[in-house]
Amino acid sequence: MALQWMILTYVVGAEAVIALLLTLPSPKAIKSTIVSFVSLILQPALFIVPFAGFQLLDIYWKNEHRLMCNSEICTSSERDRYEKTIYKAQRNVILCAAAILLYWSVYRICKYYKEIQSLEAVEKRKLFFHLELLETSFTSSSLMLDQ
Repeated sequence: MALQWMILTYVVGAEAVIALLLTLPSPKAIKSTIVSFVSLILQPALFIVPFAGFQLLDIYWKNEHRLMCNSEICTSSERDRYEKTIYKAQRNVILCAAAILLYWSVYRICKYYKEIQSLEAVEKRKLFFHLELLETSFTSSSLMLDQ
């Protein structure tokens, strides 16, 4: 049972490191390399979203069918075990939510960076086109002056 939570913990840690790498300022060449590498990883890593969702449903089902230990009949060890399972369930819910939110954050960061790159390319083409127009108009006006 603990293997799935260990895997989810490592995935959340990896997603946090990737999100940190993507948000740290770095040179354009390094940033574009990181973004392209992470973009390649994102699609196969999408499995984490249904996996975390399934784990959330499992926690919900176990919570609904858990034996309650609220009365005087319960011993202190049963009450401690009950509280421990509640705390573990809460921790696991936070872990699942973090996995989903970090995946979404990394996806959006990569998408925004790619959009910025495409807008910069468009602006560069516009600038080049305007410079060409200025150059042709300058050369045509200088030819008229020479005549």
